[in-house]
Amino acid sequence: MQSNPSLSQEARAFLETVPEPRPRRTSKDLHVRRKQLSQRGKANATRMIETTGVSLCNTSIGGVPCLQVSPPTQSVDWSILYGFGGGFVEGSALEDLPIIATLSEMTGAKLIAPCYRLAPEHPWPAASDDIFAVYHQLARRPLAVVGESAGGNLALGVILRARENGIMLPKAAALLSPWCDLSKSGTSFKTDERRDPTLNVQESTDAAAHYIGRNIAVDPRISPIYGAFSDDFPPCILTTGTRDLLLGQATRLAARLRKNGTSVDLRVWDDMWHVFEWYDELPEARRSLLEIATFLSRNMGA
Repeated sequence: MQSNPSLSQEARAFLETVPEPRPRRTSKDLHVRRKQLSQRGKANATRMIETTGVSLCNTSIGGVPCLQVSPPTQSVDWSILYGFGGGFVEGSALEDLPIIATLSEMTGAKLIAPCYRLAPEHPWPAASDDIFAVYHQLARRPLAVVGESAGGNLALGVILRARENGIMLPKAAALLSPWCDLSKSGTSFKTDERRDPTLNVQESTDAAAHYIGRNIAVDPRISPIYGAFSDDFPPCILTTGTRDLLLGQATRLAARLRKNGTSVDLRVWDDMWHVFEWYDELPEARRSLLEIATFLSRNMGA
């Protein structure tokens, strides 16, 4: 690894650690991965609640179960709709608490994370429909939309779907390493295959097959980077890293949004990987989340 003087000791240690082999995202092995992630998520949740002081509440919105996260002091009148990651096949709102709790604490906003249905048991459009059902209810009040990886796909897609249906759009959006193209296009899918310590092409290929089913990957409802953007799309911050397997998708999306008149803040972190913000032990993660929180607060008028 070439020396990057700005890289934290924690990030260096992460990159120097040999990752443990993970089961593939096959139908046979997914239950093992889900169990492992769930156990880690529960441990992270306990720590993040103690660290940030947020409170959790299970609720239902639009017929969809959701996790509601409230900051220690709710200081704003707007909320955040959040899409968790996991390739549409794993993950949960609780497992994303390192990001969720931190953003709620930093912004002073209540955050709603739909517990959307997962593939392969529930392929597209189940997750998309769940997110949209929740958005439809929340959009009656000022709202920001945030999502990471697969959740970034859903966040992007719900904004496009809201516009198509004449529903009020959010005032700001934040997409962390968004998986906005399930067709495997983009140069980083080749160049960063061995540079990203947390995601590889095989994992993405397995997950995409489960989610897409018999549909077409370039359908803009599945890969929203191919959607019809316009200048009414809300201001957006995109974060990624030079090691991110999906770096190319983030840069392509930023270019598409800008071409169609959207204000975009693209933040590419040197030597960081896919959704590095999830690793709360990293100083870089906290700095990135602070930038995102500041962006959201500024555009929401807080």
